[in-house]
Amino acid sequence: MSATTRPRVGFLGVGWIGRHRMAAMLATGAIEAAAISDPSAEMVTEAAALVPGAAIVDDLDAMLALGLDGVVIATPSALHADQSIRALSGGAAVFCQKPLGRDADEAARVVEAAERADRLLSVDFSYRLTSGMQAIAGLLREGALGRVFAIDLVFHNAYGPDKPWFYDRAQSGGGCVMDLGVHLVDLALWALGADEPATVEARLFAGGTPLTADAVEDYAVATLTLADGTAIRLACSWRLNAGVEAEIGATFYGTSGGARLRNIGGSFYDFAAERFAGTTTEALAPVDSDWGGRAAADWARRLAAGARFDPKAKRLVTVARTLDRIYAWG
Repeated sequence: MSATTRPRVGFLGVGWIGRHRMAAMLATGAIEAAAISDPSAEMVTEAAALVPGAAIVDDLDAMLALGLDGVVIATPSALHADQSIRALSGGAAVFCQKPLGRDADEAARVVEAAERADRLLSVDFSYRLTSGMQAIAGLLREGALGRVFAIDLVFHNAYGPDKPWFYDRAQSGGGCVMDLGVHLVDLALWALGADEPATVEARLFAGGTPLTADAVEDYAVATLTLADGTAIRLACSWRLNAGVEAEIGATFYGTSGGARLRNIGGSFYDFAAERFAGTTTEALAPVDSDWGGRAAADWARRLAAGARFDPKAKRLVTVARTLDRIYAWG
């Protein structure tokens, strides 16, 4: 790739989220959509309308044969690790939907492949890029909240996934923890720059009863304690009778103040951030709705700038190990 040529990127899986991330990347002007692939002819047709010049290929092997600079993976979870490793080993950078792997072993193998190939690897942890979470992270890094000693994390989705494979643990890796809790764990550890929790305790349920080996959880609650004693409480669910479509939040309590990212009015898209001091609350960031593609856009810009393997990608394994420990209680 010359200095004047945009990276050529393939899009593997072009359902709604795959097309949305593709549009966000294209809007940066940083990359070229060179190829698309999806088992659904309808999805391919919709994606091709956005990028009429892109090659339509049958699978990842055909995509890699085009000598692409990057691959965006938005396929079912069971495929993520293998597809990412194949793309990285073929010389392409990777932007993957979460989870990177169904367990820490899969995630570690992907990160190792990225490091061997010296290729950029990112996962779509998009909540980091909300304006509110960026503002909160700034406060934490400045020490403006004092010593953070407690964090409350919540993600309740009134609907749950609409594809059968989400409910097969062999394909999904797990239920609401793998689908929603992964974002919460990532947010907390990323914002604090923290390592894997020292202790983890959890309770997982399916249909209101303790989780069994042949089911995936639709409600989970966990307590994670960091090495410095910080207590993290996490709750996530599918189809909970919560009175709203979604409840999403991350609240940080420190010795000198607090801050919270929260969704507005049960929305999946509208987020605000607030700062607390005693009994007072002030807005920390304006309501933000257009954040979903920012992680994808960031990857595209970094790829175009020539970014290679970033050692921070190893923290993806830390998140995966933490989820493994939550599941050990289920």
